[in-house]
Order: sequence, then C-alpha cells, then structure tokens
Amino acid sequence: MDLFVEILLKILPNIFIFLFLYQFVYLAVGLLRKLPRFQAKTEHRYAVLISAKNEERVIANLIQSILNQNYPRELIQVFVVADNCSDRTAEVSRMAGARVFERFDDQYKGKGYALRYLLNQIRELYGPDAFDGYLVFDADNLLDKNYIREINKVFDNGYRIVTSYRNSKNYGSNWISAGTGLWFLREAKYINNPRMQLGVSCLVSGTGFLMHKDIVKENGGWNFFLLTEDVQFSVNSILKGEKIGYCEDAIFYDEQPLRFRDSWNQRLRWTKGFYQVFYRYGGQLFRRLFSHGGFTFYDVIITLTPGFVFLGSVALIGILTIFNSGMDLYVYTMQILQILLQTLIGSYALFFAMGFFTTLTEWDRLYCTRGRKIGYMFTFPLFMFTYVPLSVIALFVKIRWKPILHNISISADELKSQTEYQTPPSSSSKRKQAETN
Repeated sequence: MDLFVEILLKILPNIFIFLFLYQFVYLAVGLLRKLPRFQAKTEHRYAVLISAKNEERVIANLIQSILNQNYPRELIQVFVVADNCSDRTAEVSRMAGARVFERFDDQYKGKGYALRYLLNQIRELYGPDAFDGYLVFDADNLLDKNYIREINKVFDNGYRIVTSYRNSKNYGSNWISAGTGLWFLREAKYINNPRMQLGVSCLVSGTGFLMHKDIVKENGGWNFFLLTEDVQFSVNSILKGEKIGYCEDAIFYDEQPLRFRDSWNQRLRWTKGFYQVFYRYGGQLFRRLFSHGGFTFYDVIITLTPGFVFLGSVALIGILTIFNSGMDLYVYTMQILQILLQTLIGSYALFFAMGFFTTLTEWDRLYCTRGRKIGYMFTFPLFMFTYVPLSVIALFVKIRWKPILHNISISADELKSQTEYQTPPSSSSKRKQAETN
C-alpha cells in the first residue's frame, strides 16, 4: 500500500502532462507542417455583427478596417447593436458607415442577448437568406486588410464555422497584456492550426469567427447566453456534428487588459464560463467520446476541465500525503513542500516552453521591442500561475460580466508601422480630454 501511494504521489503532480501530452503532438505539427492553401470559387456576401457597449473610442477604427477590406465592398454590410449604451457609440458607428440598432434592456444583459437581438432585426428587415454568412467581432477589434478575402477561402471550401488568427493591438504595453496576447497566439498557432491539419474540430475563441447562414437558421438565431457564449456555441456545434475550421491568414487584432484587476475579472469570467459549459455539456461529451469515439470529444473535454483536474489532483495529493507521512506533521509538511516545488518548477518550464516556441515562430507579428519580446517569455509562466487561484474562486462565486474600458484608438496600418506600442492615457485623462472638447 505504501509503495502504491508513493507511486501515485509521483504521478499526480504530473497529471497535466499526462492529460495534455497530445498537445506536444500539436506543437510538432505546428512547427513542422503548414496548412494547405485554399482557393475560393465564389465571393460570398457577409453581414458583420458587432455588439458594443460604450465603445465610442474604438469602434470607428474597427468599422473602417472592415469597409476598407481587400474584398468587394458591395458584399459587406456592417451591423452594430449599441447595447445599453450611455455614450455616443451609436452615433459614431453610423458616421463610420454601419447600420446601427440601439437596444435597451436591463433584464437580459450581455453579448449573447445583444447578438440574438441583432440577428432578429436583420432577419426581419433583410430576410434569412440575404447573407451567406455572419462574421462576429468585438468593438475593440481591428482587421487586417485581407481578413475577409482569406476567411472566405476556407468558408467556400465547406467549413460552415471558421475561426481566425487572434493577435494583439497592445502586446508590448506590459506583462499583463502580453500574457493574454501570447496565450491567444499560442492558441492560434499551436492549437487550432494543428487541429485543422489533423482533422480535429477547432473551437471559437471569443471573437473573430464566421458562421454560415444555415447554422443561424438551425439554431433559431443566437441562443447562447453563458459567460463564455463562444465556447458554448463551439461545443453545441461540435455535438451536432459540425467541424469548426481555422484560417491562419485571416488576422485580426484584439485589445488586451492593461490592469491586473481587469485581467483578473476577465479571466475569472472565462474560467467560470468554462465550468458552466462543462456542467451543461460534459455528460454529452463523455457519452459521445465512449460511444462514437473521435478525438475531438477528448480534446474538448480536456480544454474545458483544467481547473477540475488541478483541484482534484491537489485534493488527492493532500489526502495521500497524510497517509504517506504516517500523520506526522513535520513529515507531511516537508513532503507537501517537496511536491509543490517540483510542480512549480515543472509548470514554469512547461509554460516557458509554450511562450518560447510561440514567440520564436510569431516573432514578426509581435509589435514591440526585441527586449520586451524576450522578457515576456519569462513573465508568461508567472501570468499563467495566476490561473491557480482563479480556478478555485470561480467554483464558488457568482460571476457577472464587468466592462473593460477600451482606449486604444489605432488603425491596423499604424499598428504595424510601430516598433513599440505606448500605454494609452488613463480613462480619467480621456474623460477630461472629452469634457474639454
């Protein structure tokens, strides 16, 4: 029995490595292989959906980046839902060239309800077949000029849902924005890219995705309202037999939080949202895994459950260590400290490797100085360690969406032309400047 316990205590701290071992295969595929190049026979007509709440500072740049696409202008229509706004979001959006719908609803709040409202308005005014597909973005996004042309190629080759390459507007601002930005770059290059090559379904990540009009019809509009409505939409679609595609050449830019508190609130909501999705769909995913097989279901389960795996491992390690220490407090403490140190060292090395390979291959797409690119590889593991308390807290607290102020007003061309992005003025100085104007 003692030998069995000792073996378990050696295995459990490495449980993440065992469960996520397949992602080393993803890493190799991402490094050594390239995605096939698709060609489009048809240029499809798209509606672009933007849900915005008090985004007057940034939304015009997004709309301009959409209307200035290297794609026929007559095949693109931009729609904005100004959702419970108290600023000039609606006015600014109209002036920029979007069709705007204003929504005021104190009971049903959030992006999911705003998208449902917007799609219903479009269906009533244009009919269900006016557009071949719907592109979804957040107000703080920016599009590369070839975004729609590139994603159209994958869409035209039979993928009814397509996600894209998510880069950052403010990667070089600080270690917090770089932490989130590096995670999304890794997700694009070393998760969705290999999934696409290996025939495994990708997952939509927040924003920057395309869905076929028939998907909207089959779902009766947009009916995904959990804290991570993007992940809910992805899992629901996969369970219905959909394979989500990925386009690496459809590049968009996202604004990342600069303050730790904003990043904490955002990631706490994401973590809680992953738990919600697993609570709702976990049983179906396990049943499909064992009845139908298919690696996609395992991949989705692992993606949704790192918090559960971590907490379960910690609890089991604590219990087993009590037995292994013979209830001796000193022995127990030393064993726990030894396991903790081994876990920290191993986890730091693993996260550093993630950051290293992502930085190495995406070097030219990181818009900041060389020194910061290198430095953020070392701070990335520290950023990831903050998910540990998040995973625990998210289990027990009720989370509500909290807005994050977006200040970075910049075009895609301006972003690429600079070597280092400077931290924007604080929200208070922005307000003062607006008042003086």
